[in-house]
Amino acid sequence: MQSVDKIITPRWIVPVEPDDTVLEGYSLVVHEGRILDLLPTAEAESRYHGETHRRLNQHALIPGLVNAHTHSPMTLLRGLADDLPLMDWLQDHIWPAEGRFVGEDFVHDGTLLAAAEMLRGGTTCFNDMYFFPETTAQVSGQVGIRAAIGLIVIDFPSAWASQASEYIDKGLDIFDRHKGEGLLSFCFAPHAPYTVADEPLKRLATLAAELDMPVHMHVHETAHELEESKARFGVHPLERLAQLGLAGPHLMAVHMTQLETGEIAHLADAGTHVVHCPESNLKLASGFCPVQALVEAGVNVALGTDGTASNNDLDMFGEMRTAALLAKGVSGNAAALPAHTALRMATLNGARALGLADEIGSLVPGKSADMVAVNLGELESQPVYDPVSHLVYAVGRHQVSDTWVAGRPLLRDRQLTTIDETQLRQRISRWQTRIAEAD
Repeated sequence: MQSVDKIITPRWIVPVEPDDTVLEGYSLVVHEGRILDLLPTAEAESRYHGETHRRLNQHALIPGLVNAHTHSPMTLLRGLADDLPLMDWLQDHIWPAEGRFVGEDFVHDGTLLAAAEMLRGGTTCFNDMYFFPETTAQVSGQVGIRAAIGLIVIDFPSAWASQASEYIDKGLDIFDRHKGEGLLSFCFAPHAPYTVADEPLKRLATLAAELDMPVHMHVHETAHELEESKARFGVHPLERLAQLGLAGPHLMAVHMTQLETGEIAHLADAGTHVVHCPESNLKLASGFCPVQALVEAGVNVALGTDGTASNNDLDMFGEMRTAALLAKGVSGNAAALPAHTALRMATLNGARALGLADEIGSLVPGKSADMVAVNLGELESQPVYDPVSHLVYAVGRHQVSDTWVAGRPLLRDRQLTTIDETQLRQRISRWQTRIAEAD
């Protein structure tokens, strides 16, 4: 028998690849952080001896969820300014609060809280966009969560940089210092077409091509954005980005609530990825992303939560459910965005958008052992006819029992293993007092 690090035997395994597959009576074999084998349990027990053998008789094992768009430090602003349209929310509340409080300590503690929340909710990889990205990278490394670090670019000064060129230069320095670190990847993260001018966007297009790096950007988020773009540039933001060399397979276009039929076809032809953030878009009344039309056109659509200041959580199970229900309502088709598709959007599609599909997003031998066990044995999940249906339509994130990244258990029986929850609560309590007193 071959000795391996661990064998995991759940009730169901949902590998995501191949599509529409649910395995019963199977085990996953993990060695040195990677999936070594996926095979019937009887064969696994005859071929492998695991240092640990975890039997999860009421659980579904799924790939780790990929949150393809968030602003993790904004957990510290959760619930600060609710029930407002996007630009009022940003200009009158969020940007002033960030101007007062954002620094390395804010980003450190906010990211730590976000990592705890995401791991407890089954998210093993997140794609971030925020200031002080080197601090987000540091915290992610300490916790052991996988992170795509957004190298933010904006024309406005902040506590981190003064102008677009400095943002880019500092981002490149972070990339050079951290590239090759196993759980970190990087994206250029220009904030939005209305906050970044043509010249820095052209430079980013060149750099993205040279470095084969994704470009992660809010695009076509509101009707106002399109009206402003037409007034300033004579074209919609997508057309402007195409003119600047950015509308291609490197682009991760976030939100995309305002799309014409011809634009959907252009996205498919260009290989552009769309990141759908349904709950944030609903809360800010930004509009409805035409997800089913994008999927039918062949566009890769991933899921994100956005930040907790506009969601107000980092719950990818909630996003799957909302995305599936919203797609049906928007399209008028009850068969739109079925459960298996929603799960793929939250896993493999996010990995594809980030250029990580060879590493994560499905439970396939050779890939990293980023995975999540979800307890379907709770009363609220009974009876179970179709575990994937339950994962999308019935499960709450509190049913995540275990989360592994690269085979390392970061959540075991609902207990975080790399984050001191008591210390974290104390840190967050101090921030709450400071921010509330200043508001």
